Amino acid sequence: MIQNKIIQDFPALLMQENGKRLVYLDNAATTQHPRQVLDATISYYEKDNANPHRGVYELGARATKAHENARKSVAEFLHTEPEEIIFTQNTTESLNLVAYSYGLEFIKEGDEIALSVAEHHSNLVPWQRVAKAKGAVLKFLYPDESGHLTDEEIEKKIGSKTRLVAIAEVSNVLGLRAPVEKIVSQARKAGAVVVLDCAQSVPHMPVDVKKLDVDFAAFSSHKLYGPMGVGVLYGKKELLEKMPPFLSGGDMIQSVHEQSVTYGEIPRKFEAGTRNVGGEVGLEAAIQYINSIGYDEIMTHEHDLMEYAIGKLKEIPYVTIYGEASAQYRHGVISFNINDVHPHDTASILDAEGVAVRAGHHCAQPLMDYLKITACCRASFAIYNTREDVDMLISGIRNVRRYMGLGN
Repeated sequence: MIQNKIIQDFPALLMQENGKRLVYLDNAATTQHPRQVLDATISYYEKDNANPHRGVYELGARATKAHENARKSVAEFLHTEPEEIIFTQNTTESLNLVAYSYGLEFIKEGDEIALSVAEHHSNLVPWQRVAKAKGAVLKFLYPDESGHLTDEEIEKKIGSKTRLVAIAEVSNVLGLRAPVEKIVSQARKAGAVVVLDCAQSVPHMPVDVKKLDVDFAAFSSHKLYGPMGVGVLYGKKELLEKMPPFLSGGDMIQSVHEQSVTYGEIPRKFEAGTRNVGGEVGLEAAIQYINSIGYDEIMTHEHDLMEYAIGKLKEIPYVTIYGEASAQYRHGVISFNINDVHPHDTASILDAEGVAVRAGHHCAQPLMDYLKITACCRASFAIYNTREDVDMLISGIRNVRRYMGLGN
């Protein structure tokens, strides 16, 4: 079984001091790192560490090459060109860059910004701020009872006044893929740009930004088995060229005088200050690791886990699953609650049994309001998870109500 070999690549998942192996099911928040990523990052700091685009000495040249090679790898990963790839700190910064450099510059009073009520706060709060600053209107798309956005809802909410659509390809709570193709088609009819949050999709499926024809796309390294502190923003060249910088300072200029500045070309115009090259090298290694396994293998394995886990959860009468209780459209995430038990209590009891899940509002409070709950538990899967992990989760869930004094 390939997962038994994959687990060996992840030191954090091997046997702990207490003799137990960690069942890590919080991958939607952050994934663990394979040795290949750790080794690549350490190697950079041991052999090539310098400030890119500054020194003309050999070490500086190697750091610059590492920085730009990582950009090329990301571009190939998303099926685009290096000049359309901007390095940031995370998905949040990438989306804020679009909100401030595109939204505040080109959204006008009375324009409409369409987004799903299921958006992560990172793809919602920036647009609230843009709308407030520019006098624009937020239009929310609401999912049906199964958690899906219908064609009718898309056509109703993306109309002649829509100038921007912000959507997550996969919900970090429901785990369901949005109908991106339909959304982009409707946005094109309205003349709107599309901002795609790929933080929860890239770890589980290939993303081709040119095929999808989105205008912007963002994801984080740390959800893709890479280091924290590195994010990616893809933007169409013609849009990036007319957008003002997001941050100002070193390395994003061509020339500076007392009363004037000329900005650098894209993508460096949006990369002020020293870059996290070690993290970028780690992200490149993570992409190579993904490619070595292949998305076909990843998707087949994770679909099997989804089917197995949902089937087991549906056997428990006091468990509620949010979103369609089927593996067909799910990617990596199952959110649930146990009747009469607070999700924080559920997560604490599972943790005592060596199973790590997330509990809370998952930075998606408008969706919680829509679902009429305050919080829920979330089990999220990755390439190293196994059916045995699911069995541990189910065993823990079956014990929760007993521990809480609510019977078997």
